[in-house]
Amino acid sequence: MLIDADLLLNFQRCNRRAFLDKYGNFEQRDPPNDYLLKILQDSQANRQLVMADQPFHQPSYSARDWQRGAEATLALMQQGTERIYQGALFLEEWSGVTLVSNPDLLVKQPGQSIFGDWLYVPTEIKLGKRPKLEYQITAAYHVFVLAQVQGAWPETVWLLLRERGLFAVDLWDVLPRMQEILDDCVQTLTQTQEPEVFISRNRCTLCHWFSHCYAIAKTDQHLSLLPGVTPTRYLQLQALNLTTVKSLADVNPAQLEPLPGFGREAAYKLVRQARSTLQNRALPCEEGLAPPRSTLSASGRSSLPAQNFHPILVAAELPTATVELYFDIEAEPALNLVYLHGVLVVDRQAKTETFHAFLAEHPEDEATVWQAFLDLVWKYPTAPIFHFCPFEVQTVERLAKLYGTPSNRIKPLLTRFVDLHERVTRLVTLPVESYALKPIARWLGFDWRDATANGAQSIYWYAQWQTTGDRTYLDSILAYNEDDCRATHHIKDWLVNFLQSVYQAELA
Repeated sequence: MLIDADLLLNFQRCNRRAFLDKYGNFEQRDPPNDYLLKILQDSQANRQLVMADQPFHQPSYSARDWQRGAEATLALMQQGTERIYQGALFLEEWSGVTLVSNPDLLVKQPGQSIFGDWLYVPTEIKLGKRPKLEYQITAAYHVFVLAQVQGAWPETVWLLLRERGLFAVDLWDVLPRMQEILDDCVQTLTQTQEPEVFISRNRCTLCHWFSHCYAIAKTDQHLSLLPGVTPTRYLQLQALNLTTVKSLADVNPAQLEPLPGFGREAAYKLVRQARSTLQNRALPCEEGLAPPRSTLSASGRSSLPAQNFHPILVAAELPTATVELYFDIEAEPALNLVYLHGVLVVDRQAKTETFHAFLAEHPEDEATVWQAFLDLVWKYPTAPIFHFCPFEVQTVERLAKLYGTPSNRIKPLLTRFVDLHERVTRLVTLPVESYALKPIARWLGFDWRDATANGAQSIYWYAQWQTTGDRTYLDSILAYNEDDCRATHHIKDWLVNFLQSVYQAELA
C-alpha cells in the first residue's frame, strides 16, 4: 500500500476521507467544486510566482508516477543540484507500506549525507498566511522520508507562506506528532472497516465525499448533524449510549454537565437542540432575554414567566423602525478585498424594499464603493443595520482604518449594527443542522434564486469576472448577495413575531 503526503493531509482532516480515497467507489464522489479548483489554481500560481526569480531543476516524470519521479529526483540529488522543484522521494517497506514524499522544493545545504558533503532541506510553498499545524505535519513527513533517502536528518524544514515569508518548523515538537498520525493512518488504512461517518461542516463542505457521507448520516439520523455535537462530545455521548436524537432529547441535561467538554450551558443547549429537532419546532431559550434561571422542562416548554418575553425586552434586542437596513458583504480573503457591499433598505411606512449594490468591478475600486456605502447608510442616520455574524462589523472597522475614515462617521455607525446570528442563537433553538444563514432561512421557507450559490461560489464568480470580463458572473454575485440580505430580513421579522407569540402564549 502506498501513502503520500496528500493522503496523510486528508487523514489529518478526516480519517474517513482518507479511507474512501483509498478504497471508495469513485462514482460516488461529488464533481469538482469550483471554489476548490480555484484554490488549487491559485496555489499553483503562487508556487510559480515564488519560483520565477530563482534557478531550479525539475525532474521529468508523469503525474503520480512516483517510482520514475523518485529515480529522476535521486539522480539530481546525487549530482548535487542546488534546487530541485517538485521532486519525489520513495521509501519502500516501511511498516509494511510504501511512503511517497513530494516536497515543493529541495535545497542543497552543507552537511554529510550518502551523497557526500551536502544534504537537502525541504521547503513547502503554501498559499496560506498562517503556519497551520496540518502544514507543519506534512512538512515533517517530507523530512522523515527525506532522512531515510539521504541518510541524514536536516535540522529543520521550512514553510514559505504568502506575505509572512519563511517559517521554520520546530521538528522536535512536530515530528513526534507526525509519527503518531502516520501510525494511525497506516492502522486505519490496513483495516477493512471504514471509519464512522461524522459530519463537520467546516471540514466537510469542500470534500468530494460530502454528499455520500451526508446521505448516510441523514439516513442514520447521526448525532453529528446536531449543532453542538463535536467529535469530543460525541465520544462522551457514545459512552452513555446516547446515540440517537430521541435518546439525547430524553436525557436530563444535569447528567451531561460533569462530562469533559460540556458544562451547564453546553449540556442544556444540546438537549434543547435535540428536543427542537425531534419535535421539528422552534423553542425559546430560557436564558435568552433574562439572566440564566430555572431548568428546561421535559416537554421543552419554557418555564420562565411571561415578563421575560415582554415586547419591550424584544424591542431592545430587535428594534423595529420606520426604516431598517439589511447588510451583507462579499469579500475575497486571499486578496484582502471587499468587492461588494449589499444593502436592502426596508421602509415600513412606505412599504418599499430597495436593494443597493456597491460593487467594486475591479480591486482598485474598493475605496470608491466603501465611500458610497457610507453615504447610503448615513442617509438614514437612525436606521438599525441588521447583519448576520460579526464579519460585517469587523470589516467596517477594518476599512475605516484602512481608508482613514473620520471617527465621527464610524463610531455612531457601529452602535447601529444588530447581529442577527447572535440574537438567534441566544434567543431561540431551531431544528436546523447549522445556525448559518441558509439553513435557518430555508427552514423558515426562504429560497435563494440559485440554490447552489454560497460565499465560496461568489469568490469564484468574481475571479471569473476578472479573468473573462463576462458580466453574467457579476449578475450572479448581485442576485446572491441580494438574496442574502432578504434572507436576513426574513429571519428578523420571523424572530420578532415568534418571541411575541411566546409572550402571548405565556399570558394565556
